[in-house]
Amino acid sequence: MNLRHQKISRPAPEAADTRLQSFSEQLGQFWRRNLMWILLAGLGLLVLQDVFGLHGVLAMHRAHQEATHEQQEIDRINQENVELQNRVSKLKTDPQAIERIAREQMGLARPGEYIFKIPPAKKSGGSGSAAQPPQPGAPAKTP
Repeated sequence: MNLRHQKISRPAPEAADTRLQSFSEQLGQFWRRNLMWILLAGLGLLVLQDVFGLHGVLAMHRAHQEATHEQQEIDRINQENVELQNRVSKLKTDPQAIERIAREQMGLARPGEYIFKIPPAKKSGGSGSAAQPPQPGAPAKTP
């Protein structure tokens, strides 16, 4: 056997530079070829996020509709509150309003007045044109 020292060949530094250069050239070519598609994909994802995302157009539209609905509910409740305040004010100051409630809801009458309550008529399936009797609890006023 021939035991000579064999030189192990290592790549020359120039060969490494050419491989690196070719990789960087390949990378540059990849970006030049695909940059437009990568940017379009990113833009597409941003558009999807803006439309369907947590704070997207659809979510903002739903929030605006909900805010409008809630504002209408607040306005309705405020109107009801004003009406109730007016009713309270009338009950404190208007004796006729107090008397009307006493007559209608409590069935009270002044001394010497009589209240006649008529029971409701039974509804029949007939097609008669009979007049409806007054509702029960309605005060009968006498002159």
